[in-house]
This record gives sequence, structure tokens and C-alpha cells, in this order.
Amino acid sequence: MADLPRCRRPGWDDIDRWASIVARKVLAAEAVPETIVGLTRGGWVPSRILADRLGVRRLVSLRAQHWGVTATPDGVASLTEGLSGPVDGHTVLIVDDITDTGESLALAAKHVLAAGPARVETATLLHIGRSSFVPTYFAEEIPRDAWAWIVFPWNYWEDLRSLAARAAAETPGIDAVRRTLLERCGLDVPREDLAWIGRTVALGRDPS
Repeated sequence: MADLPRCRRPGWDDIDRWASIVARKVLAAEAVPETIVGLTRGGWVPSRILADRLGVRRLVSLRAQHWGVTATPDGVASLTEGLSGPVDGHTVLIVDDITDTGESLALAAKHVLAAGPARVETATLLHIGRSSFVPTYFAEEIPRDAWAWIVFPWNYWEDLRSLAARAAAETPGIDAVRRTLLERCGLDVPREDLAWIGRTVALGRDPS
């Protein structure tokens, strides 16, 4: 049987609400940073939204990777790209979309601390209760027993491509894949989206 996780697909209204909660917490702590470090790739969009909300003009990136394939950890987190700009002497906020295992954000915080900032804090939109790393700020905590793979708007197509390929290996054909994703993952995917995915991933043919 294909390894298909239960999924949760937030919309942009959710993203805006979560970003607003995090921004208010930062403001309440009087901790608006001089520099935001966006942890790529998942933290790119949240970091830009928070930079805009908080009036922070300096945004740099750092890439630490743990999840290489949708809902499948690669193993230990690894730093694949260093800071895109200096942070020495700066107050810094590292931003990612979610802490799941927490390994990527922990690795990023360690790397940024070694670069000599005046202060380092961390923020995510969502925090999974099982995570080994608790960010300074987060909008919503998901209990350990309520874990689901979060399909954010910025990784919808990547996740759909991976999940659809797994489903097709078990139940080929666009309509069969659509049913499987709904029943097993809780994802109600438009047929046209799967047809688009089928241009790059073999989903098989539906029985006539």
C-alpha cells in the first residue's frame, strides 16, 4: 500500500492570519529585528510577509534541508547554502513555515549564532508538538497526535506531484488517483490539477 499521509491544506487567509499573530507577538515583545533570515525553501514566503508586516527591510536567506520528498525525511538535517548576507552585530529573526522535527530550524539557529549577531530569535507559522525545537514565536501549535502533512500554498504543486505519483503506483488513472487522495489524504484535488501533473508524472490511464 502506498505511503500516503493525512494532509491539511491551509489557504492564503490562514497564512495571513498566522503571520498577523506572529507579528503581534514580536511587537509585544518589543523585538522587531534588524534582519530577517528566511529559511529556504519553506520560509521564503513567510519571511517576506513578516518583513512587510514588521517593516523590516533587510531580508537574507539560509538553506537547511530535512524533508527532501513530501512527508519523507531525508535523514539528518543538513545545511546546503550559507547565509546570503552578513548578520554580525544585528538583531536577527529566523523564519520558517513550520517546525516539524525541528532539526532544520535548530541547525539554522546554530549557524546564524556562529555568525556573530547581537540577538537571534526564531519564528514559524505552525509548530508541531513533537518538534525537538520550540521557536521563540509561532501562531498555532498542532498537537503531536493531530499531526498531518501541511500542504502550504507555496508547495502545493510539488506536494501534489509527489503524492499523486505514489497514489498512481497503487491505483493508476487520474480519476482513481483523485479518489485515493481524497480518501487517504483528505485532499480534494481538482481533476484539472491532476491532468496538469500528468504532463510530467505518469499517472496511468483510467479503466474504460
